[in-house]
Amino acid sequence: MPSRKSSDPQASLPALHRAAAKVRAHAHAPYSNFPVGAAVLAGGEIFAGANVENSSYPLGVCAERSAVSAAVSAGHKKIDAVAIVGGNTRPVPPCGGCRQVLSEFCAPDTPVLYATPAGRKVETTLAELLPSAFGMGDLRAVEGGKSDAKAAAGKKR
Repeated sequence: MPSRKSSDPQASLPALHRAAAKVRAHAHAPYSNFPVGAAVLAGGEIFAGANVENSSYPLGVCAERSAVSAAVSAGHKKIDAVAIVGGNTRPVPPCGGCRQVLSEFCAPDTPVLYATPAGRKVETTLAELLPSAFGMGDLRAVEGGKSDAKAAAGKKR
């Protein structure tokens, strides 16, 4: 269940960090033993998620994608801030796949905090984590309604 918090992304980072740390306790990580919790701010509400592993490894879900899915399921399409708690001795940033998913819903200047369970933190932005992100603009129609890929394929014929 989302909780109501401040709509100021930077001011919300401490609350997001607490939510990510709390939900980390519910992670299902029997294979990696690497529990992760994440929380996102969307529409002034905090949505949290934990990683959920599966014995068929590709079917697992990262905490960041779990939190984004909760926000999207509640009707939000814009993420204003992100916090992740995982790792042990050093803060661990989101994996490449999660960075790509975050880029779908976050602006480049969206604040991202990642931290260890003991509280060691790194604050950055999505653009610093994923420069030159691939996005919707890369799929926009060109050349009379054809996508770049279709246009390129048509030129090869």
